[in-house]
Amino acid sequence: MGSLRTQFIKPRHSNMKAYVFPGQGAQFVGMGKDLYDNNDRCRELFEQANDIIGFRITDLMFAGTPEDLKQTKVTQPAIFLHSVILATYMGSEFMPDMVGGHSLGEFSALVATGAMGFEDGLRLVIARANAMQRCCEKQPSTMAAILKLDDKTVEDVCAEITAAGQVVVAANYNTPGQLVISGTVEGVAQACERLKGLKGRAVPLAVGGAFHSPLMEPARVELAEAIERTQFHTPICPCYQNVCATPVDNPDQIKRNLVAQLTSPVRWTATVQNMIADGATEFIEVGPGTALQGMVKRISPETDAHSAC
Repeated sequence: MGSLRTQFIKPRHSNMKAYVFPGQGAQFVGMGKDLYDNNDRCRELFEQANDIIGFRITDLMFAGTPEDLKQTKVTQPAIFLHSVILATYMGSEFMPDMVGGHSLGEFSALVATGAMGFEDGLRLVIARANAMQRCCEKQPSTMAAILKLDDKTVEDVCAEITAAGQVVVAANYNTPGQLVISGTVEGVAQACERLKGLKGRAVPLAVGGAFHSPLMEPARVELAEAIERTQFHTPICPCYQNVCATPVDNPDQIKRNLVAQLTSPVRWTATVQNMIADGATEFIEVGPGTALQGMVKRISPETDAHSAC
């Protein structure tokens, strides 16, 4: 990490910008339409994406229904496209000192910083979405947000239920007091009941599978093959990756972490804390929604966090 700081990190007195990219759940009907309508380069990228995907995803993004956008094969590329094309639209204003992405958003962050090309990134996102969808169809599974409890309490309950034969794990460490769990339908249900008994609050999530859990292992294997075939480059700034929450710029390490991400937790709280410790003074969310800036403010209330446009 020291070498990364020597290479990338500016002196503490400067205004250091951390650009963050959202994941699944940030989608909304109409996303990206202003970029398509008002910028020729953005329109070219959207049309290129339509050709690569094999259907007009822009029709669903701009004028579909919320149900259309909830399909994993649509959701993930739609959010990726909105985020990456927005970064392209920003042009010279996109000057990150560091980046991070929440789950799917990590792919957007890596493309925006030149670690891989637009087409390669989109093809990997499509492969990821399809592989995850197959896992969801193979075994019913789900996720739930647990509020008002410390991480260790949630982890211990999950470990006990998993030891008894179900699968349920900590999946997204979003903010202090908000940890998303992931696993079999029965495992998550048992954990929710136990954690409510410990004065926590459990909110089931409208997702079709146990993302960031061992149940995604078949998707991890499938995605690993696609990632191995993809050319990666050194990004223009460090990417704080989900599995380690620390800055990475080595292309081989980036690839390994991307593969591990599908079955590993998203360490978002630690990611934001480490970015701030490394000098970040401003967080800019690039993509649909405002979820990440809300998380940043809950992790560090005094930190400036806002949308890119």
